Amino acid sequence: MKKPGSMKGLEELGRVRLSKNFFFRDFLHSEIADFYRIPNIPDDPELAIESGSRLCEELLEPLEATFGRLHIRSGYRAPAVNAFGNRNGLNCSTNAHTAAHHIWDMRDLDGCMGAAVCIVVPWLIDNCREEGDWRKLAWWIHDHLPYASLCFFPKLWAVNIQWHERPQRTIQSFAQPRGMLTKRGMANWQGDHSALYEGLPKPVI
Repeated sequence: MKKPGSMKGLEELGRVRLSKNFFFRDFLHSEIADFYRIPNIPDDPELAIESGSRLCEELLEPLEATFGRLHIRSGYRAPAVNAFGNRNGLNCSTNAHTAAHHIWDMRDLDGCMGAAVCIVVPWLIDNCREEGDWRKLAWWIHDHLPYASLCFFPKLWAVNIQWHERPQRTIQSFAQPRGMLTKRGMANWQGDHSALYEGLPKPVI
C-alpha cells in the first residue's frame, strides 16, 4: 500500500483491520494533527500496518477481552506530527526516540519495528481507587502479556503500552509512586506477581 494521497486513499487505510476488534482508523486521531492541521498519515503504511497489527493482536485484544472496551488516547503519530509536538513542547519526544513507538512506520536506530498506543482501561479506574493502584494493572500485564514497555500517567491512569521486536519489558510511571517500577536486572522483575494484582480478572487470552 502506498502513502495515501487523497481522502479516498486515507479512507481505505482506515478500513484496514489490524485485529479482530481494531481498525487502523481507531488510531489516527491526534489533537495535535487536528488543531494544527498536520496530516496524520504514515509515510510507510505497510510497516505501520505490520507493527500495528502485532500491537493489537498481542496486547490490545487480550486486554479488551479481559477488561472490556479500551479507550484509545493517542495511537499512531506521523513523523511530521510528532516532530511538531516535540518542537512545541506538546508532550512528544524526538522522532528518533519515538520511532517504533508512537511512530509505527519508522524503525528504531537498531532497525527494529514496534508500535505503541496510549490507552485508558475504564475497568481499572472504576474498580481500583487507591493511590498507586495502577500498579495492579502493570503487574498483571507484566505476568501475562509480551509487552515491550509500559509508562503510566496520573490522569485516568492512562498507559503507553508498546509492542517491539526486542522487548525490554520496562515499567515506569509519572503517576504516584513515580519512577521505575521494574526493569531487567531489578530483583522484582522475575517471578510470579499475582499477589500484587489480587482482585483483577483472570486473563481471557
